[in-house]
Amino acid sequence: MKIRRAEGQDMEGIDRLLNQVLMVHHNGRPDLFKSNTKKYTDEELQAIIEDDRKPIFVGVDEKGQVMGYAFCIFQRHVDDNILTDIKTLYIDDLCVDETLRGQHIGKQLYEYVLAFAKEQGCYNVTLNVWECNPGARKFYESCGLTPYKTGMEKIL
Repeated sequence: MKIRRAEGQDMEGIDRLLNQVLMVHHNGRPDLFKSNTKKYTDEELQAIIEDDRKPIFVGVDEKGQVMGYAFCIFQRHVDDNILTDIKTLYIDDLCVDETLRGQHIGKQLYEYVLAFAKEQGCYNVTLNVWECNPGARKFYESCGLTPYKTGMEKIL
């Protein structure tokens, strides 16, 4: 597997995986997540691919087929009253094709993102995981991530 920045030619494969993630979330929380929709329009996805502040990394096989991805976003809190001005790389989404899980593709993508973040001078890497996705939480914990804040809700 080769890991690299996403390109326009990867959009179909990325969309396929975005749909897999959507369905995990929809099945876990149909009150919050719609089904049969796209997270991004083609134009939005192309703009993200081209945005250096929001790098997307893809793992591709020898034929160039997308096996997994990591959507990332650089974050800073410049001149914030209470937060220190650190550079964070936030993993907005990390997915491996459901037919390829268990082959350490996600671990390789995550380690690639960590190396990239260090290279870019980031202080930390953060992400959110939905409680309706215990498999993802277990994966992230196996990568050494620990909770640093918890979101809570009361449905009315």
